[in-house]
Amino acid sequence: MANEKKTVAVLYGGKSTEYEISLLTAFSVINAIDLDKYRVLPVYIQQDGRWIAGDEIKGKLAHKDQLLLQENAVAESAVTHWLAPSAPANARTRPDIVFPLLHGPNGEDGTVQGLFELLNIAYVGSGVAGSSVGMDKVLMKDVFAAYDIPGPNYVSVSRFEWENDAPKIILKVKNSIGYPCFIKPANGGSSVGISKCLSEPELSAAITEAFLFDTKVIIEEGISGREVEIGVIGNHELSVSVPGEIITKNAAFYDYQSKYQEGNSTLVIPADLTDKVKAELEETAKRAFVALNLSGLARVDVFIREKDQKIIVNEVNTMPGFTQFSMFPLLWQHTGLPYQQLIEKLVDLGLEKHREKQQIHYRIDN
Repeated sequence: MANEKKTVAVLYGGKSTEYEISLLTAFSVINAIDLDKYRVLPVYIQQDGRWIAGDEIKGKLAHKDQLLLQENAVAESAVTHWLAPSAPANARTRPDIVFPLLHGPNGEDGTVQGLFELLNIAYVGSGVAGSSVGMDKVLMKDVFAAYDIPGPNYVSVSRFEWENDAPKIILKVKNSIGYPCFIKPANGGSSVGISKCLSEPELSAAITEAFLFDTKVIIEEGISGREVEIGVIGNHELSVSVPGEIITKNAAFYDYQSKYQEGNSTLVIPADLTDKVKAELEETAKRAFVALNLSGLARVDVFIREKDQKIIVNEVNTMPGFTQFSMFPLLWQHTGLPYQQLIEKLVDLGLEKHREKQQIHYRIDN
């Protein structure tokens, strides 16, 4: 029936350094979603990788700890039914769509997206390719370079290269990047493992730390300018939010504490930009979204370079956080799309994308 509630499985937790952020995001989304329109099923991925499904959410949650489902508290884990490739499409426990509120590796990188493709279940956000390239900062910047989308100068290094010839890497950074520079795990988010280096002595320790979180590291030039973010939603017809500016307090850059601890940063929404810069930002954000083959949503992070006001794309986040301190929902709220309606819009876009894929033929005789 047309008016029947859609079932949304909210997926959260996971094996990632951003596990806690995922819990906060899920807590916020579940408490905001309209339970008169949707059946909401929590699906918790423990840090050991175990999946546990909970009963339908019937009301507001008091604390995020209520999301920490225990296996012995659930009768027969409903998740096992619809996660089986042989499960019928009309299985009673099968959701209409999954909202994967997972940040970082093992969630935002195309892994669970591939699972839902195999199961032929709709999901919110970008597909396998877009999620994977959007997660890998090196591949992302390689694509941007191919599409002539301006970004900072960068070099990448594997753990093998670093362990076998660290002096060569340090010299390469000196000659092609210089200082200050930023060292980041290639696959990661929430500024985990990121360091700002002002000199060569700091570089070695920063690279070693970044390798704690990935097998590949990217080193980028420091850009002197304003940090601005803008939201993009859509599949084909794209909409952009008002831009927002980040002003950090007592920090060298927008680090983990600045993002998730109240009072460590100021978000200026909308950012005070000239019409020319704003138009360039909106166009660049859409170009980046299309170049990475994204869908549903993304937050595009840029620098507005101080010396010439040029837009320099830092990165694109394919599943930005929805915590109370997160920029993405605040940008859309100031654009005129409140939090609850934003969630509904993203669910609709995920269902739309899934319907389109059902038109693809996988045999030449049908």
